[in-house]
Amino acid sequence: MSFSMLPDLVLSRFTKITPELLRERGIRLLLCDLDNTLASRRVSEPTAEVMDWAKSLAENGISLYIVSNNRSEDRVKRYAQFLGVPYIGRAGKPRRRGLLRALQAAGGRAEETAVAGDLLFTDIIGAKRCGFTAIMVDPVEPLREPGRILVYWLENPARILGRKRGGAGR
Repeated sequence: MSFSMLPDLVLSRFTKITPELLRERGIRLLLCDLDNTLASRRVSEPTAEVMDWAKSLAENGISLYIVSNNRSEDRVKRYAQFLGVPYIGRAGKPRRRGLLRALQAAGGRAEETAVAGDLLFTDIIGAKRCGFTAIMVDPVEPLREPGRILVYWLENPARILGRKRGGAGR
């Protein structure tokens, strides 16, 4: 099975993923990464901005599910519980297993599911391998670690091409 490594959308922030945008694309389930997508890796509780965003999704019939590769199950669990949403920690993205487990647990369908995340090599490729809509967002905090800087630099062509496909800065 072949697939494109390019995201379907590239947005500047997770808050640009609105219920209207998702409805336009027929999305009813959003599987969302945690680290550098919704929050800094040092933040253990959602901000008011994240809480309001999640509430808006729920009020508009969009289910939110946290799917994180974070090794700290407790951190992911705590964050998701504050939001009142289900979660999967140690998901192993880009492998399909964690994403498909979330899909099944949520009772969703692949064609109505999107994955939002900041990393091409985990979130976007995982979404594409499952046949989900792939939404790439810019990281929520400035990059400081040399390894992360390198990864984002390597992913930059996909961000640029994704923005040209119609997802620029929304």
